[in-house]
Amino acid sequence: MNIEHGSRRRFLKCGAIGIGSAVMFSSCVPPPAGNAVQANLNAGDARPGDADKKPGDEIEVTAVEDLMREHGVLRRALLIYSEAALRLRKNTSEVSPDALQKTAKLFRRFGEDYHETMIEEAFIFPKIRENGSLEAAKYPDILTIQHARGREITDHIISVTGGAKINANSGPFADTLDGFVRMYNHHAAREDTIIFPAWKDVLTPDEYDELNDKFEEIEHQQFGEDGFEDAVNQIGEVEAALELDDISKFTPPPILA
Repeated sequence: MNIEHGSRRRFLKCGAIGIGSAVMFSSCVPPPAGNAVQANLNAGDARPGDADKKPGDEIEVTAVEDLMREHGVLRRALLIYSEAALRLRKNTSEVSPDALQKTAKLFRRFGEDYHETMIEEAFIFPKIRENGSLEAAKYPDILTIQHARGREITDHIISVTGGAKINANSGPFADTLDGFVRMYNHHAAREDTIIFPAWKDVLTPDEYDELNDKFEEIEHQQFGEDGFEDAVNQIGEVEAALELDDISKFTPPPILA
C-alpha cells in the first residue's frame, strides 16, 4: 500500500511535543543494557529500521499506540463533561453552552464517527469476535451497545446546548453528563488493557503493518494530514475557554497529619 510515510500516524518526532495543554513523549533512547524486560517490551513494537534510528530521527507510531492517543483526546472531552456537571449543580450560568457544543461535536466526529465506527467496529471488534481470547471475546457486543448509547447522549448534548442558554434542567443534564463519563471511563479502560492487546496478539506482523497503513489512510480521508493534531488543538481551545488548561490547579493539597 503506497501510503506517505512522513505523515502523523506513521512517525512521531522523538522528544517532547507540546500541543495545546497536552504533552506527549516518544522516547528514542534505548533501554540500559541490563534492562532486559524493557528491551523486550520495546522490541514488541519495533519496526524494520527502528534500531538504526538516532535521537532526533522520526519513530513510527503504530496502530495500538495511535488508538490509545485518540482515547487521550476523548478522555480530555470527558474531563470537560465532568467539570461542566460540577458547575451545573452550582450555577448553570457558569457553564458555556458553546464549549459543551464544541466538545460534543468533536466527540461525535473524531470519536464516534471515526474512532468507534470506522476503526473499532469495522476492524477490531470483528477480529476479536473471531479469534480473541475468551476474556476479550465477551466485550465487543457490550462495547458496541455502549457506542450506541454514547451516540444517543451526544445527540442530547448537542440538542440542549444549541442556544445561548442550556436548554435542559440542570440537575438531570448534569446526571446525563456524569453517566456518560462513567460509562466511557470503564469502556476505554477495557479497550486499552484488554481489547487492543488481544487484537494485536491475533495478527501477524504483516497484517498489523498493513492495518497501520489502512488506519492512516482512513484518517487522512476523514481529516486530512493532521487529524490528531487538529483534535488536540480543538480540545485545548475548549479547555482554555473553561480555564481547565492549567493542570497544576488539579494537584491535590498535601495531606495534613
